Amino acid sequence: MSNRTTQVYLVAAGDYHDIDFARLELLKLLGENDKIRVKVAQNYRDVDAIRRSDFLITYTCNVVPSEAEQQALRDYVASGKRWFALHGTNSILKFLADGRVDSPEIAPVLMQTLGTQFIAHPPIAPFRVRIADPEHELVKGIGEFDADDELYLSRVHGKLHMLLETHYSGAAKGFVEEQWNDAAPRPVYYIHKVGNGEVLYLNLGHCRGYYDMQPMMDRYPRIERGSWQLPQFYELLRRGIGYCAARAQ
Repeated sequence: MSNRTTQVYLVAAGDYHDIDFARLELLKLLGENDKIRVKVAQNYRDVDAIRRSDFLITYTCNVVPSEAEQQALRDYVASGKRWFALHGTNSILKFLADGRVDSPEIAPVLMQTLGTQFIAHPPIAPFRVRIADPEHELVKGIGEFDADDELYLSRVHGKLHMLLETHYSGAAKGFVEEQWNDAAPRPVYYIHKVGNGEVLYLNLGHCRGYYDMQPMMDRYPRIERGSWQLPQFYELLRRGIGYCAARAQ
């Protein structure tokens, strides 16, 4: 049996979310494999450390790599590595003077690597998550479930291998792009091939605590845990981590 360890680079940082909660939960899951060793960061600046890692896992919002970092991330995946991207990794948010939220498309290489860019979501409410590829190892046997989470309405870049999807037609009030009336399935979990590697993108996992909207508001009125309350979500995370780790062995 090999004694080789698996080097993981975790970026957990950003705005409007309980990043501390998500970071701790991900570290617990990574710690279930005693061969995994983790470096934790708040950005993508150390591209050499990312390049040396066996796989990358991210939980961010409004963390925008520089152009050079975007290209380094694309090259990292294209070289044959896997990137497990979670929730707001594809989110860039700008709050406008009129109160609306914009999603500026200012990081094209990042979004083309990830395969989508978040644009809007309707108010948080339960929605049905359906299995798009029931035979794939990442989702096989999990079955449909309801998630009380942010339903991502995203701009798609490239060809996605859909694993989980949902449907939504209607308004995303408060966002610049408010009307979403096409009948296309909305990606929830997918694989995006980049060169010899893959991005796994699972956009469930919203979480927010009382103090995560400062300085916009002093105290948020409630704690939100989204899909972190679901056993299915933890199973998806465990399988994703295992899938990424398997390539390193």
